[in-house]
Amino acid sequence: MSQADARVSVVSIYRKFDDIYVRQSKGRYTNWRWFFVWLTQCVFYCSPWMSWNGRQAVLFDLAARKFYLFGLVLFPQDFIFLAVLLIICAYSLFLFTAVTGRVWCGFSCPQTVYTEIFMWIENKIEGPRSARMRLAKQSMNLEKFTKKFSKHTVWGLVGIWTGFTFVGYFIPVHLLGSEVLSFSLGRWEAFWILFYGFATYGNAGFMREQMCRYLCPYARFQGSMFDKDTLVVSYDKARGEPRNVLNKSDPAMIAKGGCIDCSMCVQVCPTGIDIRNGLQHDCIGCAACVDACDSVMDKIGSPRGLIRFTTENAVQNGLTTKQIMRNILRPRVLIYSLILMSMVGAFAYTLTTHVPLKMNVIRDRGNMGRIVNDGAVENVYRLHIMNSDEQAHRYQIRVSGIPNIMLETANEVTLSPTESRIVPVTVRVPGGDGVQGANPIHIELQALDNEQVKISEKATFFVPRQ
Repeated sequence: MSQADARVSVVSIYRKFDDIYVRQSKGRYTNWRWFFVWLTQCVFYCSPWMSWNGRQAVLFDLAARKFYLFGLVLFPQDFIFLAVLLIICAYSLFLFTAVTGRVWCGFSCPQTVYTEIFMWIENKIEGPRSARMRLAKQSMNLEKFTKKFSKHTVWGLVGIWTGFTFVGYFIPVHLLGSEVLSFSLGRWEAFWILFYGFATYGNAGFMREQMCRYLCPYARFQGSMFDKDTLVVSYDKARGEPRNVLNKSDPAMIAKGGCIDCSMCVQVCPTGIDIRNGLQHDCIGCAACVDACDSVMDKIGSPRGLIRFTTENAVQNGLTTKQIMRNILRPRVLIYSLILMSMVGAFAYTLTTHVPLKMNVIRDRGNMGRIVNDGAVENVYRLHIMNSDEQAHRYQIRVSGIPNIMLETANEVTLSPTESRIVPVTVRVPGGDGVQGANPIHIELQALDNEQVKISEKATFFVPRQ
């Protein structure tokens, strides 16, 4: 064996981390992206500060086990609504992905949104792409230290404010703010503010595209939801290849509108890919490359659309816009839409007809049934009553299911707004009524000031054997 054959080549299975210096893009898709940045962050940062009926409009009070969503008050027993909502979100994701690819990732994903904010801060403090690249190559001096320190300080403040807002969804934000100002913040509140703030700072400031490449599961299984009629960011290879260096003296070249290999599409990409190499799992569908390419086409006098949102089928077969839209309404999209509309309709109906009253009937297991002096049989129950309305109500308790069944305890109870209380009740049946053993009964609760607010639960009345 020769010495050359005996050489051992070591190949790393990990991709080397490359610094990506993203150029700021301008165009219609960039404007849409910033619209969603403002929309999502206004909702996130402003919701905890909104008031509703004298309380915080959106509050997930874990200590009290009450969840306030504007006029809706939910208890842990209402988590079925959360489960259905998550299923609706999943089907929406399937539908949107089948139609328009990774638009969620490119325009509304929190990772994309905060990365966009942090890159804007970086651009304002350190300068545009070329200035940032020069700064990175410089040895540490006063200018570099000042800019880096300022950038990380602002990033840290945004992260801390984000963490504070996040915790404000679980603890009344005004109370949380007063605790911060008086330096009386609890350990867990401080931990979650710092943890969420550090996560925002690290993900949006440092990890950025690494989150999309390696940690986001959506990037891995998105291919199973794509097909040839899914709208994705695509490079028109038939029009752009072979690539040419711009030569304005060649009218034929300008008329063709081919790729001039300016690399602007790569420079504006937040994940640093070259869309001209085809669709890749790193592509988040932000369309920054579309805006960059369109601006270059405008400058050289060529038609737009060398890089555009289109389908694989349209690129291969030259389909018109009408044909593309017609192919979008394919069976899988129609099925997703039908399922999604059915679920949304059922969810909306259930939510609007939701009765703000709950009751759990708990038997007294220490005494299955007892015979009192006159031969009657008594059973004791505990009613866990939850008034999920923000008004006080007076309720009447009724029992039915056995002839002559009656309540021995008070048949009325008053609950304050959003109060949860355990009410012990004693139910009596005269001697001779009911069969020995278990008898099915119903315990009903009716609001005296609103006939629509009522609930009935099954229970078992036990008659001992004599």
